[in-house]
Amino acid sequence: MNDFYMADMDLSHVDDVVLIERLSFTTPWTKEAFISELTRNKCARYRIILKDGRVIAYGGMWIMLDEAHITNIAVHPEFRGIGLGSMLMEDMISVARENGVHAMTLEVRVSNTHAIGLYKKYGFAEIAIRKGYYQDTGEDAIIMWKYNL
Repeated sequence: MNDFYMADMDLSHVDDVVLIERLSFTTPWTKEAFISELTRNKCARYRIILKDGRVIAYGGMWIMLDEAHITNIAVHPEFRGIGLGSMLMEDMISVARENGVHAMTLEVRVSNTHAIGLYKKYGFAEIAIRKGYYQDTGEDAIIMWKYNL
């Protein structure tokens, strides 16, 4: 993993992140949404993985008091299956701890078994189902929490 570099996301990374977002999700966030997160949302923290100056993965969370909500996490399809999701999760948990966070939460599509497996690997537990959460398909979301960071 020495070829990969973790960094804070800034405005220069938005186009690469939007590309990954479009390749990863049926209802991707817009460029404007990411710009707003970086410039207006004081709770937002976004981390990226770079390879040869190109963003190949990213993750975002909102840190509010002693809790963090993971908003999104994605790896470019060309780089999936080599541990970058784990690298992002470890980094985001570390950043959360450094900011006094004691618990993290997220929502994930019930059909996203790869992501669910990743989250469970890092100690997230399924707490509840949010029926019809995803407006594009009406799919349910699993609410997951990790306590005692």
